Amino acid sequence: MIVYDKVSKWYGSFQVLTECSTQVRRGEVVVICGPSGSGKSTLIKCANGLEPFQAGEITVDGISVGAPGTNLPKLRSRIGMVFQHFELFPHLSIMANLTIAQVKVLGRRPDEAAEKGLQLLDRVGLRALADKHPGQLSGGQQQRVAIARALAMDPICMLFDEPTSALDPEMINEVLDVMVELAREGMTMMCVSHEMGFARKVAHRVIFMDQGRIVEDAPTEEFFGAPRSERAQQFLSKILRH
Repeated sequence: MIVYDKVSKWYGSFQVLTECSTQVRRGEVVVICGPSGSGKSTLIKCANGLEPFQAGEITVDGISVGAPGTNLPKLRSRIGMVFQHFELFPHLSIMANLTIAQVKVLGRRPDEAAEKGLQLLDRVGLRALADKHPGQLSGGQQQRVAIARALAMDPICMLFDEPTSALDPEMINEVLDVMVELAREGMTMMCVSHEMGFARKVAHRVIFMDQGRIVEDAPTEEFFGAPRSERAQQFLSKILRH
């Protein structure tokens, strides 16, 4: 579904990704972890062209992301993206947040979009809040709406960029529960996350990054049981100790 082939990226003279290669099969859940500034978020944002890259190739469902002729808006409409800070439209109701792109991008009739929106609000347990505005919701509720909004576009895969890092501890599980359900239903997912319990529960593979490189790319049990690199061992010893 998603293939990275020796992808490198620079911000000016600073190299943020160095020859990153991996692939995500259809229906696979991959969690990307590593220290701050290691290139995790940049890696997944390159998959839908939110971040341009200067070397290598990324293909999503056979479409080359960096090719000059690629219709990036069309490709992005097929790739769900959930950000750290929700990115909902604050001036629109929850229902309008879920329907606007369906109508304007996918060309759905307003009644079709509304029906789809209500189904997804049911799915994330927020149907009763359809007429509220984002500012009236908790952080956890807003992030669940953001997931529902991404799903409303019938994506072929989902990218999550630290979806729980801006949330209070009590709200984290309500978002992770939705993500666990998605994983069980077979959604292809790349998740940047420090939630190691979530990774152990649903990830097929774990990618560990450091200084812009993919240091480890291993099945979940292998990564947690016996990470090959000393850097990953250090990282896990700190993050799993508490």
